[in-house]
Amino acid sequence: MPDFSTLTIAPDAKAPRVARLLLNRPERLNAINNQTPREIRAAIEWVQDNDDIHVIVIEGAGKGFCGGYDLVASAESMTDHPCQQERFPWDPLVDYAAMKRNTEDFMSLWRCSKPTIAKIHGHAVAGGSDIALCCDLIVMADDAKIGYMPTRVWGCPTTAMWTFRLGPTRAKQLMFTGDVIDGRTAAEWGLANQAVPLAELEAAAMKLAQRIAGVPRSHLAMHKMVVNQVMLNMGLEQTQMLATVFDGISRHNPEGLWFRRYAQANGFKAAVEWRDSGRPIPEGDEAREEIRRLGGAT
Repeated sequence: MPDFSTLTIAPDAKAPRVARLLLNRPERLNAINNQTPREIRAAIEWVQDNDDIHVIVIEGAGKGFCGGYDLVASAESMTDHPCQQERFPWDPLVDYAAMKRNTEDFMSLWRCSKPTIAKIHGHAVAGGSDIALCCDLIVMADDAKIGYMPTRVWGCPTTAMWTFRLGPTRAKQLMFTGDVIDGRTAAEWGLANQAVPLAELEAAAMKLAQRIAGVPRSHLAMHKMVVNQVMLNMGLEQTQMLATVFDGISRHNPEGLWFRRYAQANGFKAAVEWRDSGRPIPEGDEAREEIRRLGGAT
């Protein structure tokens, strides 16, 4: 069995043909670090090469599925990073290369010939929602939360899956507000295949996985390929390219730099509280003035 630092992957001992991929950093709410995307891809490649496995269940250890990227330390520091460049002018292609690689790693869940099921409890938010939406199917606890709050400032979901999963009207609502929705709403909107009480989540996810697992691998692969091809014909890859470029811009334009400087001055938690509160976010010249007040260059 492969050995990873951020997750585990193994056949389910009680469910033939089913593998379990467990995001396993519960002390950090399974937040994404530099290793997580690579290890997701490696785990999926291991499953892809295992003919005994027909379907994969992806879940999170501890309190939730995934709380997004692990940004507290980096957001509060002045350390230069490809996705948080302190040098000026910033290099968009350096940012793009880093985030595009992560996106491609998450998309291994979508490209794998074997169906993937996200089993969500707690939160699947920000980058964690990218992981969930790259899965083929979603089963949620009815009180679980999913969304991409950084659309308010400092982020654009690079997998660009919201429109393909929800349609333009619902996707715009979530992208314009940064709101999260619960499992019940996700099921009503068609984002989740099913929402059940938390106590029933394991049984519901495994019932679906075992039903799928009885189908021959070749048939599953063909059906998945047909549906994925529709999304590709609709422009998924081109949309992801645009979203990944915009993600970098959102972290380096005046508003994104204001958010970073505010986090450095007041802590990441305070910056997130402002972002999610609904308070107007400084923009343009106002953001530049706030950056100067907070002690950072524009």
